[in-house]
Amino acid sequence: MTAGAAAQVILLTGLTLVAGLGLAGWLAALLFAGAGGAMLIGGLRRSGAVDFGPADRVTLARAVLVGGVTALVVDSLQQPVPVPVLVGVAAVALSLDAVDGRVARRTGTCSPLGARFDMEVDAFLILVLSAYLATSLGAWVLVIGGMRYAFVAASWNLTWLRAPLPPSLVRKTVAATQGIALTVAASGLLPALGAIVLTALALAALVWSFSTDVLWLFRHRITVPARLPSTWTLQPAHR
Repeated sequence: MTAGAAAQVILLTGLTLVAGLGLAGWLAALLFAGAGGAMLIGGLRRSGAVDFGPADRVTLARAVLVGGVTALVVDSLQQPVPVPVLVGVAAVALSLDAVDGRVARRTGTCSPLGARFDMEVDAFLILVLSAYLATSLGAWVLVIGGMRYAFVAASWNLTWLRAPLPPSLVRKTVAATQGIALTVAASGLLPALGAIVLTALALAALVWSFSTDVLWLFRHRITVPARLPSTWTLQPAHR
């Protein structure tokens, strides 16, 4: 955790030198790092773990990069930020998403906490990228980043939404493509209409995926305790 905090400060310093990162970006990233670190420490204590596994260290590196993306997006609300820098940091974070899972499987260190950590980092990156695109494409893009959190909020009252879902390659593919589509749309490589179409297609796929899962959970609904173990809470429906 100390190394992660130091890496976050180093990254923010680099972004300040390269992209002129301002105070708002610093505050946003440090708030993200502090809140995420507190939740991660709580998860470690509840799971009885005493240290990060190899894959968790990769995910922690991704979290640091997501902190950098968060800083740039927040800063973009006050001043222009270099799009190549934002897209570059986001692209590296997305590419590492394919690494931590492989590391966990090869080292035999897969764990519910690690999967949850990975999922939360992915979800927040998608939320931040959605917020960035919403300023140019429209507020509707926020639905992409907010859908998973809406699902979680609904599960507080509809306990059957907390039941585990069967593995699905389609679900994983749809989830993985969200970040890629948003990053490409944010890059400016596509014309405005192309960015809108790409983002709309990503949203349509996500709505279809969520709808399919919610329908499956409804048809197979079971009685789920009001309080679930920490590794089940906020069921990662789209990882």
